Order: sequence, then C-alpha cells, then structure tokens
Amino acid sequence: DEKTMKRMRGVKYAVLKNPGDLTGRQEEAFESLRDTDPKGQLYRSWQPKELLRTLLKHPLEQARGELNRWVFRASHSRIPEIVELAKKIRRRRPDILRTIRLGYSNARPEASDNRIKATIRMAHGFHHVTNLIALVMLRCGGPDIRPPQPRT
Repeated sequence: DEKTMKRMRGVKYAVLKNPGDLTGRQEEAFESLRDTDPKGQLYRSWQPKELLRTLLKHPLEQARGELNRWVFRASHSRIPEIVELAKKIRRRRPDILRTIRLGYSNARPEASDNRIKATIRMAHGFHHVTNLIALVMLRCGGPDIRPPQPRT
C-alpha cells in the first residue's frame, strides 16, 4: 500500500551505506525496515551484504572460513539474487581470497574506467578518435608540465 511505499523510500539509501555512516533519520528508517518490508527480503538481503563487507577486513584464514560459511548461507537463503551472488562468489573465491591476502583493491582502476567512460559520453561529437584520446589523456593523465625552453 501507499503507506508502506512511503516508509520504504526512506530506507533505500540507508541499506546501501555503511551502518556507521548513517544519519539519525536514516537509522530510524533502517530500524523500521523489519516491520515495513512486506516479505522481509530486503532486511534478509542486507544481512549477507554486511557480512560480506566486513569479511574483507578479516585475516586470510579467518576470511576463508567466513567466506565458506557465507556462501553456504547465501546459497540457501531463498532470495534469488543472493543465491545468484553466492554462485558468482563460489566461482571467484580464489580471486577474493587473493585480494584479502594481498590487501589490494580494484578501486583505482574502476575509478579511471568510469572517468574514461564519462569522457567518451561527453565526446560523442568528435570526428576523429585522436581527439577523443587527447581528451582522455587530458582528463585522466597526470600533469606533464615542462618549463619553457629558450628558442635557439
């Protein structure tokens, strides 16, 4: 009904944020989630998301066991999207554990990729690809500042 939809609207951004970063209003909206969500799927989906997020901060051996438990619980959750995610994580388990072991993230390459894609959308009117490449290099490349050279 309309009353439920109005309450659910406030929860949308709260479930996407780190629980420690919630505003007071978002905390209230999130607390009402259990009562508001008609099937309870949103709250049941949030729990595995948070477990997976915190799993990346554990030491490797602890993370390995937690990941195995997470995949088992998620594959039996009866929420189709979570079950599908469990299948993907099962396939990518070695990569996830390698990321935890090395402590690397793909955040910087993803940010560069997004910036390049935004530049490509912005540059839809260029006639030559060299102009697009120059714009990508200008926006994404580091500064290449050289002092002026005297003319000879």
